[in-house]
This record gives sequence, C-alpha cells and structure tokens, in this order.
Amino acid sequence: MRRIHLDPRPDWRAKADAIGFVYHDTAGEPYWDEGTAYAFTLREIEEDIEPVAEQLHAMCLDLVDEVVASEALMERLAIPAAHRDFVAASWRERQPSLYGRFDLAYDGTAPAKLYEYNADTPTSVFECATFQWIWLEELIAAGTLPPGVDQFNSLFDKLRDRFRTIFPTGGFVHFAADATAIEDRQTVRFFEDLAVQAGIEPRFVEMRDIGLNAGGRFVDDEGYELQAAFKLYPWEYMLREPYAPKLAGAGVRWIEPAWKAILSNKGLLPLLWQRHPGHPNLLPTFFDDDPAAASLGATFVRKPLFSREGANVEIVRDGGADPVLDQGYGEEGHVRQAFHAPPAFGGGYPVIGAWIVGDEAAGIGVREDNGIVTRNLARFVPHYIDG
Repeated sequence: MRRIHLDPRPDWRAKADAIGFVYHDTAGEPYWDEGTAYAFTLREIEEDIEPVAEQLHAMCLDLVDEVVASEALMERLAIPAAHRDFVAASWRERQPSLYGRFDLAYDGTAPAKLYEYNADTPTSVFECATFQWIWLEELIAAGTLPPGVDQFNSLFDKLRDRFRTIFPTGGFVHFAADATAIEDRQTVRFFEDLAVQAGIEPRFVEMRDIGLNAGGRFVDDEGYELQAAFKLYPWEYMLREPYAPKLAGAGVRWIEPAWKAILSNKGLLPLLWQRHPGHPNLLPTFFDDDPAAASLGATFVRKPLFSREGANVEIVRDGGADPVLDQGYGEEGHVRQAFHAPPAFGGGYPVIGAWIVGDEAAGIGVREDNGIVTRNLARFVPHYIDG
C-alpha cells in the first residue's frame, strides 16, 4: 500500500459535473482529490481486505439473528421498545439488503481493523462506483498509469445485479431522500439510474412529502402508495418519527430493511467483540457503562451509538479529551473503543471503505483526512491495484 502523487486532469470538474457528481468540492475545498492516489498490491486486496469484509459481514448477520431474539440486546442497541417486533419481523422474513460499507484501518502490513459499519445509509457510493473507475480508465488511456493496473471495484455492476435479484420482475419502486441535500439527492439519482438498468420504474419522493392515507398506507406527494421504497434516511430517525407507529402495518418493502437498525449503530462493536474476543480484525470495544471498559485504560475512543461523519467522536488520551465536533449526538449512549489511529501516509490519514453488496465484497473507496477522525470534509481519494 503506497500513497502516490499524480497531476490532476485539468478538466476533472467538468467531467464530474457531466455525470452528476456535482458535490466534488466541499466548503471551498476539493472533496474529490486526484492529486493523490493509493496503490495496493493484489495480495493486499485478495488476502487482507476482500475476505475480511465478507467475514465481518457474516459475523454481523449472525449477530442480527441473536439480537432479534433478545429484548435485552434490543435495549442495549437503543431499538425503541414499540418497534422491536417490527425490526425482528423484517429479519425473520429475510427482507433483502442492498449494500453496506465497513470502515477499516489498514496500512498494508498489519491486519485491517474495523472502526464501524455503515450498514443503513452509507454515502460515497456514487463516486466510488463511477468516478474513480472513470479516473482509472482515463489515466490508463493517457499512459499516466500502466495498462496492467486494475481497481477493486465491481460496485456498479453488483448493485445493478442486486436490484435485479431483489426485484426480479421489475416493477415500481419509490426512491426517497432529502432533495435539499445535494449529495443525498445525487446519490439517490445514481440508484434510480441503476434501477432503470435493472428493469425497475423509479419514482422520487422527498422524505418530508411522504404521508399517510386513510387506510394507513404511506403515499407520495401525488397519492401513489409506497409498496417498495429505497430511502436514504436512517432507521434510528424513522423509528423515532411521529409516523413510526404506522411502519409495521404499512406494508412497505424498505431498502434498507428495518433489521439494518441493529447493525447501523456503534453498539454493534462491543457485541462483536464480546462474541469474537481477540479477533484480528476487531478492536476491543465496550459499552460505556461496562466495567470491562476500564481495561482500555486512560486512552481510548468514545463514540455515540448514533453519529455521522465523525461527529461527537471523542479521542481520550491519558484521561484528557481532544476537541470534539459537537453535533448533538450521544443521547442514546456511547461505546469505548481501543485507540487505533489510522496510518499516516505523507500527511494524510486514510480509512478504507469496504463495500458489501448482498453478501459479497464489491470494492473499496478511500477517505483521507488531515486528522485521525474522518469527518465531513475528508477527501475521497481514488485507488488502483499494481503488483
């Protein structure tokens, strides 16, 4: 694993705009950074990342099977009591999952370590599946990269094929998000395009415009009932919305399904450690109120059960805390994870996003931050396989 400096294509912003990747800059700084790339060996991908992602995924599914049978574990994961049967039923019915993303610390030498699982509403999927692949093809064609290089990236094809598996006869599917959030809207447009290629008729609706009809069914802004819906809106919010009591009886086939609420909070991490202590790809992690958390000593990472983009993640060193990006998360509780900084590569701290589609590893994207906590201004850096 190496960090490489390259000359950016002079017209990359225009090319990004042309395919709908219009959020390529954030707060005046490039979010997409092709002045940098990460090079991996095929061995690193095939031995250290791809099988690890699939093994972690299998471990997570085993955990779901245990949690849905336990009120105590549901409570630990802050699943609202009124909706635990709804979440459990979605698993017992084996409602299908589309995708998820494991965030891993990896330096090319030591085993990859799981930071967290973005199991419900993972972003960066559009730029990972499309623009970094276009980048690779164009750099090979220009001779900047040799013709033998590759990329661990079958994300586009696997997502399209997964839509076909979930909806084998096609049909009508709603796609929902907050249209005022540019990244969310463009990400959902990407999924709508995949759906069309899979023989599905997509219809977009803003989350805030979804209502209830007299029969207790969710409807869009024109009165069409939601029967199947992809939503870029997290379950921890949905289960606490005023409409939450209607979810169980509304008959919507949600993508992602409600059982992803079990995997999309950081309470997953101590539960995995309890069941697989010493696993080479896990970090010791405990619930905040667990006496065993004292084993981490005075240096650890304190994470809310629910948070986004590094918000309210607290680095504690020798009992003193680093400054925190406070966005109000943490009411439901916290976990403590062993401190394990991402590797430093020439001024950047990369985190590997390993994608799962269905039950298969589907590629990686690299987010790089100037600090050890990956936050909303972290850059997306393309990668390739060489050697």
